[in-house]
Amino acid sequence: MQGDGAIRSVPGGSCVLLDTRCAVTHLNLARHRPTNHRRLDRFSPLLAALTVTLLLAACQEPPVSWEPVRFIALGDTGEGNDDQYAVAGVMKDVCAANGCDFALLLGDNIYDTGVTSLDDIQWQDKFELPYAELDFPFYAVLGNHDYGLLLPDEDKADFQVAYTAQSEKWTMPARHYLHTHQNIDFLALDTSAMYFASSLIELYEAQKGWLDEHLSAADPTRWRIAYGHHPYLSNGPHGNAGWYDGLTPEVPNISGIALKELFDEHLCGRVDLYLCGHDHHREWLEETCQGTQFMVSGAGAKLRDFVNDQDVHWGDDTTEGFAWFEVEGNSLTVQWWDMFGEMNYEGGWMK
Repeated sequence: MQGDGAIRSVPGGSCVLLDTRCAVTHLNLARHRPTNHRRLDRFSPLLAALTVTLLLAACQEPPVSWEPVRFIALGDTGEGNDDQYAVAGVMKDVCAANGCDFALLLGDNIYDTGVTSLDDIQWQDKFELPYAELDFPFYAVLGNHDYGLLLPDEDKADFQVAYTAQSEKWTMPARHYLHTHQNIDFLALDTSAMYFASSLIELYEAQKGWLDEHLSAADPTRWRIAYGHHPYLSNGPHGNAGWYDGLTPEVPNISGIALKELFDEHLCGRVDLYLCGHDHHREWLEETCQGTQFMVSGAGAKLRDFVNDQDVHWGDDTTEGFAWFEVEGNSLTVQWWDMFGEMNYEGGWMK
């Protein structure tokens, strides 16, 4: 019911607004007694209280029972090489054993310069064929290589969006978008619009407003997971936002300063987890930003060595692989798997 004074509920919660007419009626019934039963007088307050308690119990809705959500996150996949196929084979095995509802594809989906059309053979060589045996959606975001090698080519990005209508598993309905599964909101970011901020300033500004729109109201019953291509924190050679590739914040765009500012002002403390690639390794960093956790899973097809030594819960730069997640209610579990089928680490936390 949605009328004034009606019972309203929140997911996983209980009655938060009682129909006042209902309450008054029951209280009146509790207080009405024959005048010749004076010995009941002293029980009237207790009877009224008991009636209200029973009424509130009747208003209670059972807690929402969320189904588990299981997914994979990996990036920097678009090589079409043996390692990409090997990682895909382990993904198939892990999903057969543990379950997978979908994958998050963290950008640089087609090396080295993206696609030139919807019929580009690279769609087959670097996406469809490597993942042919995986029967679930891939929710993709754009990496800097998907825009081209040096200067951003928006046509190439648009081809990746348009390919959604042509593929059974590729899913990128817009350059940034929201998708929800059970009690999780996934915010897919176009971090390349921040990386090339001066060239793509309208896209950069649009994402700020979009994030504020979707993150303005906190809901403790829901997980919020953001993902994009570029890291906020990373031990790889690209490094932390604002200081990418050894550059200083005074160097606009490619230092990642625009991305750092967007995180600091619009994302930190408002999402539970941020997933990315760009650096070709796997790690879960210890440092957080107002409680937001950071993981890099950019070893979907190739590797680069660690060059920084920020503390991590776990990290590896020696073997390609991916992260597998299970979210069940207020619990999140992550497993890091390598291309040889070994689970390297398992951890998680409660919301």
